[in-house]
Amino acid sequence: MTKEKNEIWEWTKALLIAIGLAVVIRYFLFAPIVVDGSSMMPTLHNGDRMIVNKLGKPDRFDIVVFHAPEQKDYIKRVIGLPGDTVEYRNDVLYINGEPFEEPYLDVYKSQITEGLLTPDFKLEELPGGHVTVPEGQVFVMGDNRRFSKDSRHIGTIDMSAIIGDTKIVYWPVKDIRLVK
Repeated sequence: MTKEKNEIWEWTKALLIAIGLAVVIRYFLFAPIVVDGSSMMPTLHNGDRMIVNKLGKPDRFDIVVFHAPEQKDYIKRVIGLPGDTVEYRNDVLYINGEPFEEPYLDVYKSQITEGLLTPDFKLEELPGGHVTVPEGQVFVMGDNRRFSKDSRHIGTIDMSAIIGDTKIVYWPVKDIRLVK
């Protein structure tokens, strides 16, 4: 009888440790997310399932998941970091006055027959009216610039609202890949 109790206790401990590890990993290290909508096309598609890395802080052009003001999680690309000026002129991104290449937009830019993918703007013309991205915040945009609700509409995003960055699509199986 004691051998049976010991075995049950060992299995119970192993199960509790496994559950504890799963909780720690899920809430503090990595989490799954499902892309909802087309704002990150062509990079990400509606229904793509991704892994969110909750460690570290986001860098320029990272794709991040954050709590949006609408009580919903958004997935967008970090364009401006604290202290940056952000501007678009003639479909070219300027950060701190320097032009930046955005190769992830090439597919959409090649399909445009009229107008610009990203309309001209300066950071100070957007919600918040900041000349530079405030400390502790980032400026984010969706890759599908014509159909993305992002910092151009909701303002800069507080770093504390960022859940983490994401680079791995794991579902659907045929689309498993690293994204840039």
